Amino acid sequence: MTDILVVTGLSGAGRSQAADDLEDLGWFVVDNLPVVLIDKVVELSGEAGGEISKLCLVVGHARHQAAILDAVGSLRQQGHNVRILFLEASAHELVRRYEATRRKHPMSDGVLGLEVVIEKERALMNPVKAVADLLIDTTGLSVHQLRKQLLHLFGPENPSDALQVSLISFGFKHGVPLDVDMVFDMRFLPNPHWVEELRPLSGLDAPVKDFVLQLDLAQDFLSHVEGLLKLVVPAYVAEGRSYLTLGIGCTGGRHRSVAMTEELGRRLSEDGHNPRISHRDISL
Repeated sequence: MTDILVVTGLSGAGRSQAADDLEDLGWFVVDNLPVVLIDKVVELSGEAGGEISKLCLVVGHARHQAAILDAVGSLRQQGHNVRILFLEASAHELVRRYEATRRKHPMSDGVLGLEVVIEKERALMNPVKAVADLLIDTTGLSVHQLRKQLLHLFGPENPSDALQVSLISFGFKHGVPLDVDMVFDMRFLPNPHWVEELRPLSGLDAPVKDFVLQLDLAQDFLSHVEGLLKLVVPAYVAEGRSYLTLGIGCTGGRHRSVAMTEELGRRLSEDGHNPRISHRDISL
């Protein structure tokens, strides 16, 4: 059966932000879902051939909230693991957020003041709040702090799984990739290009790998980068980062950078990561 998380709560309390964070954590998110469609969405997710194991349903309009309880009860009777996450905040904070964004409250009728509308919505939501499995008050939380709480509650067992690490080898003579967060220059290593029998090969071939990786300097460098990532990856996750891309370059992007990228990827896999590896200039 599907693991289902129903996200609800007060307008302005952070439902959309929570939806974005949960999607980054691997949940299949359906945002602003009418309650009447919950059963159908769950049914369709079950027909996805097991591709959707974690389903997040973000329910918006307060006037529809009462029906959530019946929908959740029905899903639990079907054997699904269903939890309700309720987001709330103080009226003062919600007023501040609406004034800062200049957005209209979804329950506003143009007559009642904003604070009155907020309290009206709060009263409508109280029955759902009373039975929620989890409650997060976002009054004093930044977006990073909210993400950290969601990571703790709904993220993978290994926090580093919340960060996708990508490794890209490239040649400096073809330009540095624009979308990398860190760049490492392998031109301090001897160049296989100047070894005639290695020149037509690439860093994917064993002779080139052996030529590069047999060097103590290469091994020391890899160990230092591996240690650096062990230090910074948890910090990136805590700051709300979902992606980290490392560019590893040499002159042409065929030999040293490719071999070092492959070896670093192997080491990261052993450390519990699942890095994505690409070699931009290997065929140039």
